[in-house]
Amino acid sequence: MEKQQTNLPKISRRWVLAGAVAVVAGGFAVREYRLIPPDYAGDKLSAEQAHQAAASGEVTLIDIRTPGEWKSSGVGEGAYPLDLRRADFIDALTAIVGPDRGQPIALICARGVRSARLSLVLSKAGFTNIIDVPEGMLGSRAGPGWLNTGLPVVSYKEPTG
Repeated sequence: MEKQQTNLPKISRRWVLAGAVAVVAGGFAVREYRLIPPDYAGDKLSAEQAHQAAASGEVTLIDIRTPGEWKSSGVGEGAYPLDLRRADFIDALTAIVGPDRGQPIALICARGVRSARLSLVLSKAGFTNIIDVPEGMLGSRAGPGWLNTGLPVVSYKEPTG
């Protein structure tokens, strides 16, 4: 039996490896791009400024992380824990801040990604004074974060009933 000749080019292991590396690198680039929130043109506060503003009553500080995150690290003193994933998030937020959509509301999450995205969403929903805390609780490129700055936290207690 005679082997049939094909005109396909030989592919070396080196080219296969280079292709695999390119695919993996591209995947990481897409992942990182998706984690970078769109620019929020509104006001921003550092974690320390947010703490001071919440303590003085200048802003209502909303911690939009999840209950598991609150249990793990606590909630920033003066912040209201309000899970971003709630179907009735805007109604629950309105119950905290009142019906005036011009009230100053500062949003904090873990690293500033979710707060930036939600700031855009709430602005489009008619809230006119949304303030982002881009360094978040854990720190980001924007700063060291609430916990690393040593700002006070309170233990999260799940609601009963």
